[in-house]
Amino acid sequence: MAVFTEVTPQEAAGLLSSLNLGALQSMQGCASGIENTNYFVSTDQGDYVLTLFERLSFEQLPFYLNLMHHLAQRGVPVPAPQANAQGEILHSLKGKSAAVVTRLAGRNQLAPQPADCAQVGAMLARMHLAGADYAHQQPNLRGLAWWTNTIPVVLPHLSAAQAELIQSELSFQQTLAASETHRALPQGPIHADLFRDNVMFDGPTLSGFFDFYFAGCDTFGFDIAVCLNDWCIDLATGALDEARAQAFVQAYDAVRPLTEAEIELLPALLRAAALRFWTSRLWDFHLPRDAAMLQPHDPAHFERVLTLRRTQPWAYQRPAKGQA
Repeated sequence: MAVFTEVTPQEAAGLLSSLNLGALQSMQGCASGIENTNYFVSTDQGDYVLTLFERLSFEQLPFYLNLMHHLAQRGVPVPAPQANAQGEILHSLKGKSAAVVTRLAGRNQLAPQPADCAQVGAMLARMHLAGADYAHQQPNLRGLAWWTNTIPVVLPHLSAAQAELIQSELSFQQTLAASETHRALPQGPIHADLFRDNVMFDGPTLSGFFDFYFAGCDTFGFDIAVCLNDWCIDLATGALDEARAQAFVQAYDAVRPLTEAEIELLPALLRAAALRFWTSRLWDFHLPRDAAMLQPHDPAHFERVLTLRRTQPWAYQRPAKGQA
């Protein structure tokens, strides 16, 4: 979250009033994230997040907002988009598409333990199952096609060794995606960006997932890999923590049993997830946009993660039947 478009209290109050959400009491720009303009807003009726979309088009946005509505109806704790009197959940403010969603209770768990990772893994599996009958289709807009188009743009900013690494990995992922095994992986709507700062815990209990604006249809295994590369690593080195990784995937597997192909390809999908975020961080770092409070992430982190996933692949060990 960041602030690219300044919104005055009067402008925010007008939108909130049109949604019958009460009188504005406070608003604060959000400093985290780098995609959209976000404000925390409070009224005399509740707490919400106001988002102005800086990159996503009006035609793309119904996929995300309706997905959140779909998941909420099926018991997955996600922010609920707020509708106007006509039932519309996509609005306009300052000439840009906008949405207002409920703000989840709790706070981020930035130092997760195995029990926290297990809760996220189980809820992610629930989310994948709940989204199985979601009618709308949209590809993962930061998937393989985007990597293929973006990596040539960032190459001039890389050292020779970095360029060799990123091009080698892209070639590997292109070959993998064309394989019959990969094409047979279970797919559906995924979050695609479920980092620690996109999950809330109310005390020790997971209270919800948010920030679905990178969601798209892709393999469920890629979503698992994105989570493992953030929830289950040592942030200083990028190394996977065995206890957290095993707890995460085992909890997921207990809710939506993984296929043998998903287990087999998980090491390669961990590499794919690392490549995706190294590429996007390179792009944001070297080709930044102007925004108040914008803090691009360090690309070197996911370069380290990718290197480790290539040299030290991690595989899930499914417990034998009868073993916890």
